[in-house]
Amino acid sequence: MVVLGIETTCDETAAAVVERGADGRGRILSNVVLSQVNEHAAFGGVVPEIAARAHVEALDLVIGKAMAEAGQSYDTLDGIAAAAGPGLIGGVIVGLTTAKAIALVNDKPLIAVNHLEAHALTARLTEGTPFPYCLFLASGGHTQILAVRGVGDYVLLGTTMDDAIGEAFDKTAKLLGLGYPGGPLVEKEAMRGNATRFALPRPMHGRPEPDFSLSGLKTALRLEAEKVTPLGDQDVADLCASFQQAVVELIHDRLRAGLKRFKAQHGNPTALVAAGGVAANEAIRKVLSRVAFEFGIKLVAPPAELCTDNGAMIAWAGAERLALGLTDKLDAAPRARWPLEDVVGRKTLPPAPQLQRSAEPA
Repeated sequence: MVVLGIETTCDETAAAVVERGADGRGRILSNVVLSQVNEHAAFGGVVPEIAARAHVEALDLVIGKAMAEAGQSYDTLDGIAAAAGPGLIGGVIVGLTTAKAIALVNDKPLIAVNHLEAHALTARLTEGTPFPYCLFLASGGHTQILAVRGVGDYVLLGTTMDDAIGEAFDKTAKLLGLGYPGGPLVEKEAMRGNATRFALPRPMHGRPEPDFSLSGLKTALRLEAEKVTPLGDQDVADLCASFQQAVVELIHDRLRAGLKRFKAQHGNPTALVAAGGVAANEAIRKVLSRVAFEFGIKLVAPPAELCTDNGAMIAWAGAERLALGLTDKLDAAPRARWPLEDVVGRKTLPPAPQLQRSAEPA
């Protein structure tokens, strides 16, 4: 089956076409992502109204490019998938409404995809990872540890009590005057900094419940920055390094707690899977590898372009659901909030073998 996927939940306008074979193998036929970073940079973060307007202006062109690169027409598609939430509601409405129109006009099934489920299932697209696996989902809006037991079968093991990890990186960058998006900028500064210069806390460290808390760390960073104001270049680098090291140590401790809970409740996971934009951070990838090694399991971290928001993950999640007959009516509602553990599905889909690409993602 061939599925078109549309992603508009935040500040990327994206569309992709993915093929899922009868044997469960996946192929990315196209993957087009148009970033809105320049539109939001001046504001130090995503402005919902600007994002929604940009989606309206660009989405038709992005979809057209994805279809052309894939060599497909609407007649050859088997389904239309769109992220129906969670996300900025204006953007979600744009993508879902467009998908409904395409599905209605071409008499194709609609699949209203949970954006987080798309992240959760990407490992099956890239590696054919069998269920059940432990998912570490870390992005600008989400930090969660989940047991992924099947399509539409997710158990929340741990979450953040306040800020998401990606959000904390962005706020750190804004505090230090680095710009937007903050994550890559903080990581770059941290490479030349002294991670031991500033003594920052590790909130929740050592607790048995695998939850996160970042607000205290963020406040401590601000207080340390105020002590050495005005900030020089080395001060900024050292603050970034100290902050990133604290986050890395928190992830190590919290993931160990999460995997212990996973084993106690669900048996041994087949893998530790990393998803979301934060997984592109090299220091964080290293600590993920360390945790996986300590538990004797494989780390699956999709390529960076599939960790951040993209249409291929939406199309693949749509294909996984369509293979099980899980489709949606045209009155499917857009959702600003949609917890992954509330997604309904089945857990009978066989493992998907490794991805074969006929076209490199854009």
